Amino acid sequence: MALEPFNNSQPLTMGVELELQLISHADFDLTASSPDLLHLLNRKPFPGNVTPEITESMIEINTDVHTNHTEMVAQLQLIRDTLVQACEKLNIGICGGGTHPFQKWSERRIFAKPRFKEVSALYGYLAKQFTIFGQHVHIGCANGDDALFLLHSLSRYVPHFIALSASSPFVQGGDTLFNSARLNSVFAFPMSGRAPFTLSWNDFEHGYFAKMEHTGVIKSMKDFYWDIRPKPEYGTIELRVCDTPLTVERAAALAVYLQALCRYLLERHEAAPEEDDYLVYNYNRFQACRFGLDGTIVHPKTYESLSLREDILTTLRKMEPHAEALGGSAGLAHLTQVTHTGSDAQYLRDQFRESGSVEGVVDAAVNRFRG
Repeated sequence: MALEPFNNSQPLTMGVELELQLISHADFDLTASSPDLLHLLNRKPFPGNVTPEITESMIEINTDVHTNHTEMVAQLQLIRDTLVQACEKLNIGICGGGTHPFQKWSERRIFAKPRFKEVSALYGYLAKQFTIFGQHVHIGCANGDDALFLLHSLSRYVPHFIALSASSPFVQGGDTLFNSARLNSVFAFPMSGRAPFTLSWNDFEHGYFAKMEHTGVIKSMKDFYWDIRPKPEYGTIELRVCDTPLTVERAAALAVYLQALCRYLLERHEAAPEEDDYLVYNYNRFQACRFGLDGTIVHPKTYESLSLREDILTTLRKMEPHAEALGGSAGLAHLTQVTHTGSDAQYLRDQFRESGSVEGVVDAAVNRFRG
């Protein structure tokens, strides 16, 4: 199937997807309750969209298309409240976080949906190990060329979003020493990583995508698990590196930070992206996953070593006029506070020290999500 045309959308509009954990109150493990929860939510209008995910212990919510922080955070809060009320009726909990601290992948059940069954058949145990939880942010683009320009220009800032959203320090009952261990599971898939370098949508469509389709390896853009990928059917780019935050307020802040960055980059004040920018991409990505805000990255143009925390703070200050123009100043203020007080990964480790158990970590995450 040929790649669909790139549908023009209103530039700099945004939408958010969040993958959320369904929790048993009895033992704080994941519970295979998404069929029951989705059935209950379908009884009345939902403020956005809610869909199943690959295993029955998770769901995904999608916002509408928004232009500013006020609209985005208001809808996310309404979605959260609706989900919490529905989960109370089913006597289960719901929360964010990039990984569940102690669930066993072998106990997960694949949701009965044809695509999920196909993915499970192809990837084996990796499909159940994909019971991890991320935030995806879409930004509207005027055309395919702008989408590819933004996709590659944003590669320099990918560590910012990993560090600011990091909420997956625990896996299989142990502290991984990573702030975002979730992305290690994503990297196991063969079509993960970074998009090929091209700034021409025509070249991408008729060159790279056509060749990949001809190999039989991929059928659509859904088969790519890139950190950032174009979504031609929506007319957007999709940032996929964020862990699901513990609060919807942080999810909204991350969205407007990306929106402000895209506005800034489209003014083309920075040097154009090029293939060599990716020489340090995996190293910088690792630093953000492993050390979070305390990581050290290498600037792709100057090769200067930078404190990730200071680079984020400098960039947030630079984005202030763009966020103000877009109605996103409150979101940037939220993230500035995060750089000083610590990420969700630090919060979860603090909860482990206080409670002495990974069950206590889950209980804290459920309570934090409620707002």
